Amino acid sequence: MAKILLADDEDNLREAVGIILHRAGYQVCAAADGTQAVERFVRERPDLVILDVMMPWMDGYQACERIRELSPDTPVLMLTAKGDIVDKKIGFHAGADDYMVKPFNDEELLLRIEALLRRRGRGEGATPSAVGQTVVVGAMTIDPRRCEVAVGGRVVALTPKEFQIVATMAESPGKVFTREDLIELVWGREYDAASVSIPVYIRRIREKVEADPSNPLYVQTVWGFGYRLGGE
Repeated sequence: MAKILLADDEDNLREAVGIILHRAGYQVCAAADGTQAVERFVRERPDLVILDVMMPWMDGYQACERIRELSPDTPVLMLTAKGDIVDKKIGFHAGADDYMVKPFNDEELLLRIEALLRRRGRGEGATPSAVGQTVVVGAMTIDPRRCEVAVGGRVVALTPKEFQIVATMAESPGKVFTREDLIELVWGREYDAASVSIPVYIRRIREKVEADPSNPLYVQTVWGFGYRLGGE
């Protein structure tokens, strides 16, 4: 039985979502603010975290960043009343895996939780290339077995999703992957494409692997089409 940490400062919503999760067969531990969420995460070690954005003491973005530091592969779902795309980008930049806007459909919430837990069960690094050979593109080395990317011999600290994106493109260096291709291959066919900001992930990857992120050598944009892993 998977354990879910639910953090929201609204007592009624926290209770309502808790009932939904209990009825679906999940264990639930709850927190009323971001600070409590991080403390309970350390103590409970849940399989998935649901975070509200607007919470006292420490907001959901800060809590997500702290949880991501403690555990790079625990799925984090942001549940919030804020639906603006700017807020979504902040959430994904903080390390969130998914984002739902209140009011939400109970069934959709459970489907997204199931999808996140299923991907974690397969292993966050378990892209098709995770059992393949090491790929070398210019000074970049992608080692699927160790789930590592190195540039010029220096290992780059990528998050699981960032690694999966690079590893997916490394299966076919030079091939152009559309945004939809990457979402389907990394997140899954059942995933809502509107909830994933591929450009945000690409920017974060470039900041880590490129000497000049504004003039990328490895993770290149093919305007009007998508992205490819290049470099000579």
